[in-house]
Amino acid sequence: MGTEPQSPKHLEDWLRDAHAMEKQAEKMLEAQASRLEHYPQLKARIEQHLTETRGQTERLEQCIALLGSDLSAVKDLGGKLAAFGQGMSGMMAGDEVVKGAMASYAFEHFEISSYKVLIQAANKVGKPEIARICEEILKEEEAMAEWLGNHLDEVTQQFLERSEDSDLRAKT
Repeated sequence: MGTEPQSPKHLEDWLRDAHAMEKQAEKMLEAQASRLEHYPQLKARIEQHLTETRGQTERLEQCIALLGSDLSAVKDLGGKLAAFGQGMSGMMAGDEVVKGAMASYAFEHFEISSYKVLIQAANKVGKPEIARICEEILKEEEAMAEWLGNHLDEVTQQFLERSEDSDLRAKT
């Protein structure tokens, strides 16, 4: 009793959700990186994470395949995340770089929680390879969240200095 792996239904659903989440993250990161001109360190780290995100998407596809499924059935979460992402990436206000950094920091923590859930679900249904892949992805998300947390003050200070100089564009 309680020793047999349970159905991977939740795991499969949550892997699909994570896949949709990473596809949305890719769009958000692309948009953010394309607009950053005066914040080279932030732009470089976002571009690095964009490469990681594309790899994460591929690894999630591998996980879904390990369950004997494919991506033909896309869930509603993709649309919900798209709306969330549009709200975050569409911040074209004068303080876009600061709001974008804040939104990215929050989104990274959403991703971190998602991978923690996936690891537990994979372990529960006896899928250690999926848990291992999700642990790898989790480390990348935690590293990006930590980087953003460590650099938010710096980005904010740069923005504030640039916004005080009427000859400089602070936004991007």
